Parts: sequence; structure tokens; C-alpha cells
Amino acid sequence: MSMRRTTSWLLLGSALLAFTGAAGCGYSEEEMQAKVREIEALKGQLADQERQNKKARGELDDAKAQVEQLRQQLKNAGVDISKLNANLEEQSKALEEYRRRAEQLEQIKKRFEMLREKLQALTKLGLNVTVRNNRMVIQLPGDVLFDPGKETLKKDGQDILLKVAEVVRNDAALSQRSFQVAGHTDSDKLAGGRFKDNWGLSVMRAREVLAYLIETTEKGGGGLSPARWSAAGYGDTDPVKPNDTPENKLANRRCELVVLPNVEEMLDLKTLAN
Repeated sequence: MSMRRTTSWLLLGSALLAFTGAAGCGYSEEEMQAKVREIEALKGQLADQERQNKKARGELDDAKAQVEQLRQQLKNAGVDISKLNANLEEQSKALEEYRRRAEQLEQIKKRFEMLREKLQALTKLGLNVTVRNNRMVIQLPGDVLFDPGKETLKKDGQDILLKVAEVVRNDAALSQRSFQVAGHTDSDKLAGGRFKDNWGLSVMRAREVLAYLIETTEKGGGGLSPARWSAAGYGDTDPVKPNDTPENKLANRRCELVVLPNVEEMLDLKTLAN
């Protein structure tokens, strides 16, 4: 506002100087009248700006008074303005953290979708790729891999495992993932024998699958990296169906190849899968 006022005064001064110069240099009456009209116009502009400045100062004073009134009302109500500002700052930080986590989640989701697409090739082999217990799982039917109560791999089981190993080995992303072979049984109790119970049978079956997958291709194995594979036995503690029919028991007798998540993937994959 002060700059506009200074500019107007300068313009007015310039006009006056020009008018004075014109008067002393013998200009015509018409030119003199034009200068007078110019000066009057500038005076009018200056007066308008001064009125606008006065109005703006009044509005600013009113706004300050309203702010002070609100501040006093908040104080009377027991609201600490400094704490309120602090809360707003905390909320702003929380919002920024939420945005950061949302972006991170979106990246994890994309990696999960890519992983699932890569493993879909295994469904063409008749295998089931699913998410269980927050893990992506490749389910291998136990009766295709093993005879009842045995841990020696059948020929059909070896053929399936070689195809799985080929998919994993030939994909740079999959070959860098960590896997666990998980052995499972139905609820039928073993009648003695060297495995003693379903725990022993499931562990040995998982171990046999693992050993075959990490055996070198020269020796007829899967040729996968031993550093990225482990084995575990669950016995009959983690069924996929109730052990109440022969068909359900067949589904529970299985080996699973579990894709172990990275640290940043420790979230609810089931929600992403849905």
C-alpha cells in the first residue's frame, strides 16, 4: 500500500513538474488544460488509494481484535494454544508417516503380485499356489510324492519336483528368495516303526524333498541353492481340512514349499491376496 502511495505521489509530482515546465515553455491553452486534467486524475487516484488503505487498516484491526477475542475465549475454556499447535504438528507428522507407509505398502503389494504371477506357472503342473498363515505356499500332494507311511520319493514325485526346481532356478527373482519345505500328515496314528509318530514322518518327508531339490543337476537333482532352503515337520497339527473323510485326509497328507517373506513383507498378505 505504501509503495502504491509513493508511486502515486511520484506520478503526481512528475505531472506537476511537467505542468510547470509546460507553463514556462509557451505551450498552448489546450495542452495546458490537458495537463490540468491529468493532474486532477492523479489526485483522484491518490484519494482512492488512501481510502482503500484506510479501509484495509480498519479490516486488519478488526481481524486482530477477533483473533484476540478467540484467543481469550480459548484461554477461558482451558485450551492451551501452545499445546494445540503442538497437536497440529503431531498430526501433520502422523499424516506424513501414513503417506510414507502407504507408499511402502503399495510397493510391497506390487512385489507380492509379481511373485504370485511368477508362481502361477506352477499351477499348470496341477499344483496349488495359495496363501496360508500369512505365507505364500506351493502345495504338493503327499500321495504323489510318497507311498503311505514311507519317506522315499516316488518317480512321479521326483518329476514334479524337477519341474518346480526348474521354474525357481530359471527365474532370477525366485532363485533369490528363501523357501522352507514343510511336511504334513493326516491324523491317522503310525503303528510303530522307525518314525515313531507323525512328527517324525513329516520331518523326514520334508528332508527328502529338500535334499532332492538342492541336489546338483549333474546328479539328477533340482540344483537349487542350499543356503536358501530349510525343512520342517508339522505332523498333523496344521490340516487344511478336517480329518473326517478319506478325501480330506488325502488333502492333509502333503508337502508345502513355503516362500519365506522378507522383513519388509511382514504384513497381512491375505488382505493383498483378496
